[in-house]
Amino acid sequence: MKPSVLPIAPSAPSPIAQAPRGWPLLRLGFRPFYLGATVFAALAVPFWLVLYLGQASLESKVSPLLWHAHEMLFGFAVAVIVGFLLTAGKAWTGLATPRGPVLGLLAGLWLAARLAALVAPYGWYALLDLLLLPLVAGVLIDVLWRAGNRRNLPLAGLLLGLALVNLLFHLAMLGTITLSPLRPLYGALALIVMIESVMAGRVIPAFTNSATPGLNLVPSPRQSQITLALTAAGLLAWVLAAPAWLAGGALAAAGAAQLQRQWAWRPWVTRGRPILWILHAAYAWIAVGLILLALAQWGWVSASAGIHALGVGATGGLIIGMVTRTARGHTGRPLQASGAEVAAYALVLGAALMRVVMPLLAPQWLVGWLIAAALAWSVAFVIYLVIYTPWLMSTRLDGKDG
Repeated sequence: MKPSVLPIAPSAPSPIAQAPRGWPLLRLGFRPFYLGATVFAALAVPFWLVLYLGQASLESKVSPLLWHAHEMLFGFAVAVIVGFLLTAGKAWTGLATPRGPVLGLLAGLWLAARLAALVAPYGWYALLDLLLLPLVAGVLIDVLWRAGNRRNLPLAGLLLGLALVNLLFHLAMLGTITLSPLRPLYGALALIVMIESVMAGRVIPAFTNSATPGLNLVPSPRQSQITLALTAAGLLAWVLAAPAWLAGGALAAAGAAQLQRQWAWRPWVTRGRPILWILHAAYAWIAVGLILLALAQWGWVSASAGIHALGVGATGGLIIGMVTRTARGHTGRPLQASGAEVAAYALVLGAALMRVVMPLLAPQWLVGWLIAAALAWSVAFVIYLVIYTPWLMSTRLDGKDG
């Protein structure tokens, strides 16, 4: 049987195909949120570099560093997660998720928060920024509960966890609680890595099986449970600033478990399928990031290396892979990357190397590496926008709704 576009154990049959209705951009969650996230990615990183080099300033209570960290998590990554889950929720349950004006309102709320970070009083920014995740979590809980799909309810819990750490960030910024604003941001990155670990454990082996004749990957549930538990424990120890020996050991164990888990997925068989190998290559950065964070606990490298391995390599790589694959599938196009898309994959992975590895090898050229990484990152998402903007704003090729 041909796998679904999002083959994550749907618990209900696909709804009967309907004729398209409404503005194409607002027919399904991935459309506005993928578009917004990739526009933001293409613009925000170069803007951050300009701030870092002192060529511009923010008229905001948020420092440039905190703006960059917060907005890449809650502006960029969260937008893709929301778009994916609103789309997957419909595939899993057969029930409608927001579309039309309601979807437009959710996307508009996300956009308003991004703009408010730059121009509005901090209170308004915090309020706008805090609204989206609880609303989306509520939508997801509603459709999953009504469909009896209990398996995916923990993903809604992770969204609520992101909402909680975002609240802690804003309360810390407002001085309401005594807490470094970086700690909630570390918590947000940890939760995003957990979402990636859960979702990748379902889709990557399934995609690899479906694309490789004769392959019969059967991921071990026990191995996955151990890997997720060790990853959660290591990241929690890091977020809570546990003693270095404890956090470092837990993170190293998590990194080793992630490597062992991915090896069982046989990533080498995907070398001829770029739309698939990008997911394997990006997922490998989770193990790299955890191990670098472990080394940082022991004072061997900067924590920034591990953070950017998880943020640029893993999150950026998985996102460029998933926003191409799922958008192709949900606009009725073949699941085969073009040469331009392969270039975008290579540019994101190259940005990770230049942001993480090269500063460790040649720190004296840090500014040059940052400029090169920002340029590669931005060009990758511009390529995506050139190809996908017309697709996201038009009816599916097969004429179906969605």
